[in-house]
Amino acid sequence: MRYVILGTAGHIDHGKSSLVKALTGIDPDRLKEEKERGITIDLGFADLTYPDGLTVGIVDVPGHERLVRNMLAGAGGIDLVLLVIAADEGIMPQSREHLAICNLLKIKSGLIAVTKSDLVENEWLELVVDEVRGFVKDTFLDGAEIVPVSSKTGHNLDVLKEKIREAALGIQAKPVEEIFRLPIDRVFTLKGFGTVVTGTVVSGTLSVEEAVEIQPSGISTKVRGLHSHGKAIKAAYAGQRVAINLQGVDKETLRRGDVVVTPKTVVPTRVIDTRIELLRDVPPLKTKSQVHLHIATSETIARVILYNMEELKPGDSSYCQLRLEEPVVALSGDRFIIRRFSPVITIGGGSVLDPSPYRRRRKEGLEDIEVLDTGTLPERIAAKVRKSGVRGIKTSSLAGWIKAESPSITGALRSLKKQGVLIELSDTLFHSDVYNGLCRTISDVLDGFHKKNPLSPGMPKEELKTHIKASQDVWNSLLGSIGNIVVERDVVRIKEFRTASAAASQTSDRILGLLGKAGFQPLFKEELSQALSIEQKVIGDVLKLMSKEGRIVRINDSLYVTSDSFKEMISRLRAFFAKKPEMTVAEFRDMLGTTRKYALPFLEYLDSNKITLRVGDVRKFLMK
Repeated sequence: MRYVILGTAGHIDHGKSSLVKALTGIDPDRLKEEKERGITIDLGFADLTYPDGLTVGIVDVPGHERLVRNMLAGAGGIDLVLLVIAADEGIMPQSREHLAICNLLKIKSGLIAVTKSDLVENEWLELVVDEVRGFVKDTFLDGAEIVPVSSKTGHNLDVLKEKIREAALGIQAKPVEEIFRLPIDRVFTLKGFGTVVTGTVVSGTLSVEEAVEIQPSGISTKVRGLHSHGKAIKAAYAGQRVAINLQGVDKETLRRGDVVVTPKTVVPTRVIDTRIELLRDVPPLKTKSQVHLHIATSETIARVILYNMEELKPGDSSYCQLRLEEPVVALSGDRFIIRRFSPVITIGGGSVLDPSPYRRRRKEGLEDIEVLDTGTLPERIAAKVRKSGVRGIKTSSLAGWIKAESPSITGALRSLKKQGVLIELSDTLFHSDVYNGLCRTISDVLDGFHKKNPLSPGMPKEELKTHIKASQDVWNSLLGSIGNIVVERDVVRIKEFRTASAAASQTSDRILGLLGKAGFQPLFKEELSQALSIEQKVIGDVLKLMSKEGRIVRINDSLYVTSDSFKEMISRLRAFFAKKPEMTVAEFRDMLGTTRKYALPFLEYLDSNKITLRVGDVRKFLMK
């Protein structure tokens, strides 16, 4: 099966809907008001099915100048344009505007129907055809088939059907290996079924019972059923017109412009970096101007911030940022249309370069944006990752950032990592320049710490982390990836660093001698500093090192005992509690032959380490 979407375009009352009905037997004008007034007001839908399995879904758009916004809601997903021009009127204002819109959307293929050919003489018809040929020159329809037809008499309808088929077979199929996206163009309810949304599947596939999200509202739901052109289907594919029956979603919570997407892939945005181009016959566009932005089926107000210029002239293009009043769903590579704020006329369009741009400094260069505009897929990914800096980008988020099929993204990442351009840590991508900078920062911070703390075994890991903005997973992976550092439990050091061992060893031996000689009345840290004529900070570092090595036991920050003294304390406790179930502070003091000044901190340590338990004024023994 092959699916292609054809969209009509053209001025009001040039016979677009009548032609669709004559070609398909389906009246695309479904609204009561449309039938009463005889004009198309909103989008209409029909389909042409060919014997070889080709299905051409048709989106019929309104032609009135006041309904261009509705036309734009249907134009975003079309592959092929059928420009309709009436033989009795020729080229009219919306003929021009619709063609300009399709040109700005970069639609690449189409054909032209000159309708109402039965109302004019052959000579006049030939003049109109010549006029149309000149009208489409230098557009994507330059050289396209021009078929005079009559919906009333049936003249050339079969010819037009065949020309549509030939053009459709030349259309490149929409990508099925991208994330699923269906911009919603209709929302309604069916009795017994509930809420139904319709649209064109612009990428991916979807099956019945599959989970989906509705963005930008973030609604999570499930697919109850799928229909395409009036038939129930089990799976929907890119290129199809599809109706989705959603489970447990109120109609009032949805609207045209929402997008049905694969869960946890797309992040709605209010800021977009873009390249815009203006039409030749429109007013200049000043920076900070407001415009109407149309992307897929959504419409919102955007403020245009031009980069490196104050005004964009007609016919020119520029990089800029669009700041939106309401969030939209957009991927890098999507096309859009902008219309003047007032009066509302189409003035230009462009492409999304980055739907999640980072803050740009005023005088910063535009090299990264230029790469996003003209670079290859690997180059664009590398530029985006580089711009993300120390935050990096989740590998899994790329599919929801750029229009590219999953195998292409995977291949690009494989190549970039093989070349050393990108580094992946815990499913997060970093540019090698950023990664190397992080490594240098960590090394520099550690080097500074070692110089200030020569006796410390290393810098506490959490203290080091304050210098690097990273998630815990990335942080652990980052430390594990740097070859010149060593992580030992909760401290980090440069591999070549060794504590000032000789001086530390000599000092620790002197400390051990003093503590051992004092027994259960050891010198406090401040007293050790005075006794050894060594700075308190150095003494503190050595005490921490000795404690880590197990040579002494830290009672509190100021009080330490030798390991032998501590073992003797525990031995005496066991002997005491073997005879009595409880012990007072005085009994503990006398048992150790010390003073209350030492007995109290010793007991606090024993309590906090669950060796003893305080019950009122006595202690009980908890060790077995």
